[in-house]
Amino acid sequence: MSQFAQETAIECIGDNIFRGELHAQWRIGAVPNGGYVLAIAGRALRAVLPHKDPLSVNAFYLAPTVVGPIECRVEILRSGRSTSFAEVGMYQEGELKIKVTAAFTDLDRLTGESWSAAERLHQIPWDECEPSPDQGLEFRERVELRLVSGKEVFSERKTNGSGEFCGWAQLRDGSVPDVISLLMFADSFPPPIFTVYGLVGWVPTVELTVQVRGHPAPGPLQVRLFSQHLTSGVVEEDGEIWDSAGQLVAISRQTAKFRLPKRK
Repeated sequence: MSQFAQETAIECIGDNIFRGELHAQWRIGAVPNGGYVLAIAGRALRAVLPHKDPLSVNAFYLAPTVVGPIECRVEILRSGRSTSFAEVGMYQEGELKIKVTAAFTDLDRLTGESWSAAERLHQIPWDECEPSPDQGLEFRERVELRLVSGKEVFSERKTNGSGEFCGWAQLRDGSVPDVISLLMFADSFPPPIFTVYGLVGWVPTVELTVQVRGHPAPGPLQVRLFSQHLTSGVVEEDGEIWDSAGQLVAISRQTAKFRLPKRK
């Protein structure tokens, strides 16, 4: 079993109630990564719903989580032939920390037309990229990033004003990505606003939505995360994830607040 599978595992402790454990190795600073926590919710949803693949998962981060036990209380909203819906309340010490609403389906049974206005980026392959500096983040003990664009923000402390990071991501132990891990990978890249303002400030997530489009092939994932608007301290982060076979497997949108350090 991969580290990711072990550290997102859940156990049933009641009627549609599950307990997970948040591990320190997934923290960004003092707080467990929001995508990692969302993946635990994904496992609880999969355990209850008749459909096993996330289609669209939306989370509101009401309060920071901490390392330790977390309780997931699942309520089924509706089960249809091809799609089922549910919500999850994630609690620590009796406090609601995250509210998740989701639609699950069977991705292998989806049929219909396909179209895209955006082509997959052509960039330097994983094997030719140097690992990106871990910046002292525990999260990087579990996820390896290799940035292609925007990396000068970390290597040279220079900004390029693009509002975009592009590159690759893979679980550190080399295990194969799956649809639950896509919920985590959607929140694995640094905030794109760093390419505009540099490595300053705090960017807490308010809301994250991940839409899953397919089962990823084995191998590193190609990620593009970009922002186009910062308004009164609120920024959006749009993500696109392709697998090693060139298939678009997930898209995401995140709402975050950008807070510069207070001047003394």
